[in-house]
Amino acid sequence: MSQSDTKIRILDAAEHLFARHGFHNTSMRAITSEAEANLAAANYHFGSKEALLQAVFERRLVPLNQQRTERLRHIVGQAEQAGILPDVRDLMRAFIEPTLTFRNQDHGTRAFVSLIGRSMVEMDSTSRDCFIPLIEPLFKLLFTSLQRALPHLPPAILLTRLQFAMGAMGRTLCAPDQTPLQVDVESSPSNSEAVAEALIGFVSAGLEAPC
Repeated sequence: MSQSDTKIRILDAAEHLFARHGFHNTSMRAITSEAEANLAAANYHFGSKEALLQAVFERRLVPLNQQRTERLRHIVGQAEQAGILPDVRDLMRAFIEPTLTFRNQDHGTRAFVSLIGRSMVEMDSTSRDCFIPLIEPLFKLLFTSLQRALPHLPPAILLTRLQFAMGAMGRTLCAPDQTPLQVDVESSPSNSEAVAEALIGFVSAGLEAPC
């Protein structure tokens, strides 16, 4: 078995256990046991549990963020060439669609999304300290792109609205089936494409609302 296979198994096990139990409630021994590896291998590849957590985040977020960054820059560039403002829905679609598609890829990506949810709500800052620096440049790009699209909005109002939008997106990503408040309706969005369109429409309307 190659070192590369061992490294991937350790990453997969860490992702699953961190998402289920949290960073501090997961031991390196539990991770290596699930990965059918030994502590020496984990130390060789990662050096520490904190470095392993960082690697778990980087493995998924770096390519996802690259995709979203390219889409945002493309939309802004096209608008500049045409001499028009970027479209808010297009910008939010560039941010939201790849994320929802990513979540539905496999069990590993769903576990990773749960880990992000934990990172944003748990009191301990270890996971957030790994996650935030990876997402912050993309968030700033989205914010500045929306400033171009909505130049009349004061930056403070736009930031508040964007934070509301991130909350709605986080809820959709991390707990799509946990809806304790229900009413009887004939149908609601169920497939990922319909959910994405509903979310994009909702957050775009909030961003574009009059002051």
